[in-house]
Amino acid sequence: MKLDVLYEDEYLIACVKPAGVPAQGDKSNDMDMVSLVQNYIFDNSDSDEEPYVAVIHRLDKPVGGIMLFAKDRDTAAKLSDMLQDGKIEKYYQAVLTGELPDEAGDFTDYILTDNKTGTSKVVPKGTKGAKEARLSYEVLDEFDTDDGPLSFVLIELFTGRHHQIRCQMAAHKAPVWGDMRYNPVFKKKPVKGLHEIGLYFSRMEFDHPVTGEHVVLKAEPEGIAFEAIELDEE
Repeated sequence: MKLDVLYEDEYLIACVKPAGVPAQGDKSNDMDMVSLVQNYIFDNSDSDEEPYVAVIHRLDKPVGGIMLFAKDRDTAAKLSDMLQDGKIEKYYQAVLTGELPDEAGDFTDYILTDNKTGTSKVVPKGTKGAKEARLSYEVLDEFDTDDGPLSFVLIELFTGRHHQIRCQMAAHKAPVWGDMRYNPVFKKKPVKGLHEIGLYFSRMEFDHPVTGEHVVLKAEPEGIAFEAIELDEE
């Protein structure tokens, strides 16, 4: 698999993760993004040592889009602090099955993760172990289909909770297309061989932690869900 590199310097590298590819090694033993980045850096360097690669943020396996990696521990620590402090802007595009209450809005919910099942759910504020989850959305377009309405939305993610967008959108009656964990339609009738969902990390902005350069990373959404809405527009 050829790595699609969006940005690279001596401190960090950003590239596109295809939907269905794990961010890190997992029990599937499929080729993962960390290994791909390590191989890429190794092949393009004169060193015989295994490259240092740190994941700055994770994407769920069925989600495609931008992934950011640090090439050294100091840069990794700085980027992680920036992410924690909200100094990295994160925008996703999504195809949802259903309609949102307004053309634009904000959701603040509280998410509790079940480590045994690997799923999360929205719970009342004050629930033990629950974490605040915040995002804003803008509806870019809506479509009527034989299977019901679809919404094409832009989401700015302010916190990074487990399965946050998938969980919150499902809780607000507009689950992500193709999501066999949180979308009732796809849970009831799973699509065999579907390894992606209608969620894509398409834009990231931050000030470089070393050089101070303002970095803007963009990736156009790919996948069945996004192809479907493009066909509907034609």
